[in-house]
Amino acid sequence: MEGKTALIAGATGLIGNELLRLLLEASEYKKVYALVRRPLEIHHSKLIEVVVDFDRLDEDKQYFAVEDVFVCLGTTIKKAKTQDAMYKIDVDYPVEIGRIAKESGAKHYLVVSAMNADIQSKIFYPRMKGELEEIVQKLGFEKLSIFRPSLLLGNRDEFRLGEELAAVLMKGLKFLFVGPLRKYRAVEGKTVANAMYKVALEKEQGKIFFTSQEIQAIGK
Repeated sequence: MEGKTALIAGATGLIGNELLRLLLEASEYKKVYALVRRPLEIHHSKLIEVVVDFDRLDEDKQYFAVEDVFVCLGTTIKKAKTQDAMYKIDVDYPVEIGRIAKESGAKHYLVVSAMNADIQSKIFYPRMKGELEEIVQKLGFEKLSIFRPSLLLGNRDEFRLGEELAAVLMKGLKFLFVGPLRKYRAVEGKTVANAMYKVALEKEQGKIFFTSQEIQAIGK
């Protein structure tokens, strides 16, 4: 496992930031490429920042020839302004990254989806995530890992009132989420990151979907 290379997109987000730190500290990885819109201001001998235009990723495809591809991209409708703009970030960019990486020889694609992903849903967000899952399964990766966390906990750069209120409620009523309801427990962003890192190190990986409860167990 020594000397692996990785590509990460979404390194400034709640999960991606934690995951980048893990990859840089991991002895199993010799080089980590981070696709970013602007410099991260992180200095590390393993890190290669690739400032890209996500609408023109083909221009930087020389950086996609890695073994493991981690995609932690995602936004909110408030920040994106429109559903089309949100779809581009949550679906189009992850798919394009996967396409180029697969053509470049990448072996394992790991992506963050959502607990309620459902291509048949009448609600935009879960339907969007369901479409993401369906498309990436058709990319033909040797290994594919789709993570479906529930509500994410952790310190974000941006304030999201709805998520903050839900997080407080979930923490206060944690004792209620037992048995069949355990799968709905909120999960720390760093737990998801740790689960992705651990799954990437598995030599044999046949599983595709990881539920929030499984993420909790793997990433704790």
